[in-house]
Amino acid sequence: MKAILKFFKAIFMGIYRLIDKIIVTPISRIIFSIREYLKSRNIKLDYIISRPNFIIYVSLILAVVMFLLIDSQVITLVESEAEVITNVPVKANYNEEAYVIEGIPKTVDIVLIGRKSDIYLAKQLGTNTVILDLSDYEARDSAYKVYLSYTKSIDSINYKLDPSYVSVTIKDKISVTRTIDYDLVNVDYLNERLSVKNVELSKSEVVVKGSEDALNNIATVKALIDLRDNTLNDAGTYDIDNIPLLAYDSKGKIIEDVEIVPTTLTASITLDTYSKSVPLEVLTTGNLVTGKAIASILINNNNTHSVTIYGDQETISGISSVPVTINVADQGASGNKTYNVTINRPSGVRSVSETKATITVTFGDEKQKEISVSNISSKNLASGLTANIIGTDSINVIVKGVQSVIDNVSESNINAYIDLEGYTAGEHDVKVQIENNDPKINYVVSSTVKVRIQ
Repeated sequence: MKAILKFFKAIFMGIYRLIDKIIVTPISRIIFSIREYLKSRNIKLDYIISRPNFIIYVSLILAVVMFLLIDSQVITLVESEAEVITNVPVKANYNEEAYVIEGIPKTVDIVLIGRKSDIYLAKQLGTNTVILDLSDYEARDSAYKVYLSYTKSIDSINYKLDPSYVSVTIKDKISVTRTIDYDLVNVDYLNERLSVKNVELSKSEVVVKGSEDALNNIATVKALIDLRDNTLNDAGTYDIDNIPLLAYDSKGKIIEDVEIVPTTLTASITLDTYSKSVPLEVLTTGNLVTGKAIASILINNNNTHSVTIYGDQETISGISSVPVTINVADQGASGNKTYNVTINRPSGVRSVSETKATITVTFGDEKQKEISVSNISSKNLASGLTANIIGTDSINVIVKGVQSVIDNVSESNINAYIDLEGYTAGEHDVKVQIENNDPKINYVVSSTVKVRIQ
């Protein structure tokens, strides 16, 4: 209230100063000049002013001058202004149990036009709620053109809505029953050595209401279980309340125009710790200098080194090693080289017990020997087909490495195979490949075998 009184006081003081500046002061100066002029000529001004008709004539002249000034807009006593109120919420009135409305805007803009004081009051007193009244409308295939309405809080203000009308489609609301799935969100906030062992939802099905088109677009209904909770800090079973439910289409986009009953549910989740010890596997990139080979690889000064990985049971059960990669390009001239490597988490692993390792590689002179391999397996053969190698009993494989390494390589250590992915029935020449997980050995094979696929 004090602010409003202060506002009005400022307006009246402004008007007073305006009148004083453009009316009172100029007239006072004119009268003073006339009085000095008449006084210099021995004419008494008091006598003229005291005459009854003088005040009438002066008032008439001032009234005419004021009228002409205002009429020509030289003086504006009341000035209209405009102000925009943005993002005003729209409230729709309709039978929410029977209909689904498409095309209702969430917000609109209101333009207020009037005196500045009235606009100020309208902003203070107005509820700023726009109504879309659809209570008398029924469902149909074509759209309705419906005007928005706004209740005036001050009659002297003109209100204009942007937009002033909308096109809405009214559809009958139907309901279906859908099975609920769940997604775990904010998994990275969970303790790295914990994983979700089991999830039980309080409901397996929900009722989804909406238009027939919207319901047909639903691919799945999911409960989003948020794991960003400070209480989830140890293995055990926890109950999480108020889990939101959302409907998604086949592209993973949220479907807004549906109602899910209930809107939330409760889930019981069990957290556990799964771990497994696996060796570090050293991989190499680049080529050594000609005539050199890797004689030995030490990890933290040991021939082998293992780390513990943590994650969900299904993921870590399929992991047999954790790879680290070193670049040996143009190496071998010196006797050895030390690498400080970072141990990265394999896909699906939440934590690794160590993040750093020291790899020491020793180099030596490259030697080679040739081994005859007769056991050749096949991979990626299409279902329903059989493959047989014809015309060849064995192939020759050249094994390269330092002498002490290749001395320990025999036919039983060599895994030769042919990749039959994409091959169909018939006879084909297929290149033989060698599976090699030892960076100290290099296998060279240029043989192809003829394969009959039936």
